[in-house]
Amino acid sequence: MIATDLIAERANLERAEGKNNTQSALKFITCGSVDDGKSTLIGRLLVDSKTVLQDHLAGVQRGGETDLALLTDGLSAEREQGITIDVAYRYFSTEDRKFIIGDAPGHEQYTRNMVTAASSADAAVVLVDATKLPWQNPAMELLPQTRRHALLVNLLRVPSTVFAVNKLDAVDDPALAFANISTALQAFAKAAGITITATVPVSALKGHNVVTAQPGWCDYNGPGLLQILEQLPVTPADTGVALAFPVQWVEKFSSSSDTSQGRRVFWGRVATGAVQPGDQITVLPSGQTATVVQVQNHVRQPGAVSAGHDAGIVLDREVDISRGDWLLSSAPQAFSPSRELQATVAWLDDEPLVAGRVYLALHGHRWIKARVKRIVHRLNIDTLAEEEASTLEANAIGHVELSLQEAVATQPYVRSRVLGSMVLVDTATHKTAGAVMLN
Repeated sequence: MIATDLIAERANLERAEGKNNTQSALKFITCGSVDDGKSTLIGRLLVDSKTVLQDHLAGVQRGGETDLALLTDGLSAEREQGITIDVAYRYFSTEDRKFIIGDAPGHEQYTRNMVTAASSADAAVVLVDATKLPWQNPAMELLPQTRRHALLVNLLRVPSTVFAVNKLDAVDDPALAFANISTALQAFAKAAGITITATVPVSALKGHNVVTAQPGWCDYNGPGLLQILEQLPVTPADTGVALAFPVQWVEKFSSSSDTSQGRRVFWGRVATGAVQPGDQITVLPSGQTATVVQVQNHVRQPGAVSAGHDAGIVLDREVDISRGDWLLSSAPQAFSPSRELQATVAWLDDEPLVAGRVYLALHGHRWIKARVKRIVHRLNIDTLAEEEASTLEANAIGHVELSLQEAVATQPYVRSRVLGSMVLVDTATHKTAGAVMLN
């Protein structure tokens, strides 16, 4: 199915379900290998959509030419080395939509930063540099970092994946290059189980097919990249799962307060489901139960609050609750907290992951000790085969078994990004060591 058909079908389905959310701000990232043109692409989007001030544009002139990459590479180290190190967020809008862009680094050393950006993205634009590939061969191998980033985007459940084949203006036969690279991307995506939303030819440097579509270029007659992005849906809230609410802050009022009848207000963001007065909840880890008597939204107005929105919850009695605790639905079979978990891990630390080590795990706002019981296998990003492994090196992806100090309420990551994710932190260095997606 071509890009226009897929996007139209998705939009029609959302309208039929009453869930058309394409007018909401879209948060997307650009990713791919080093020097594939990610920063330049974002610079082109900003300039051609006329969201860059003239004085800012004048500040990125180099030798009479505009260096678009400098619009996002703000760190001095990035400008000196000519690479992106940290995630840079930029904002722009068109007449149809607002956008939040995350420029993720392509260098393997900074994969952890890319994972951070992708974990909250609605879409990912994976750039592919045509000049780095043997584009004459339709059975070509993609660059390792292109494969790794595409796999991570898929593992992190980013709803939409767009491949942008860049620098086609610099090859002898752009149409053949785009056709063969598209074939290679389709073969890789099929083997990896990745659903491609669209594949579009672009030239970030020249502006071809970025903001304005150029019908016929590279024998491509579909929408330009910006037109594709304008039609993509945002990540839907996890409203189909029972209530789960991580407590972030406990607010105390005096007994004379009319807002909470003198009881404490538990603030946080609803992770899944919805909360309203009368709901029966169970506190994790204590196991105590209570009834919700009042719910406030982010401006302290009473009313039900659903997943993805901030809420303040008042209970019918005083219960020992502090930051890091979870308020869970008491409905039968809503949650079955467990200490033994199976998970997919994207390992981000320079020190390898080995079985038997203990890490700090962050689930919601709760810190728990976690021991790696076993490394089940490691994913070979070249062959996509699952291989036996005793360690996971930096930037490796593997399947592990974890044993937690205390039980947590979870859902598979494919069902809930919040309940199904954890971060592992090294107890000695306090570095973020791994991104965990529960199976």
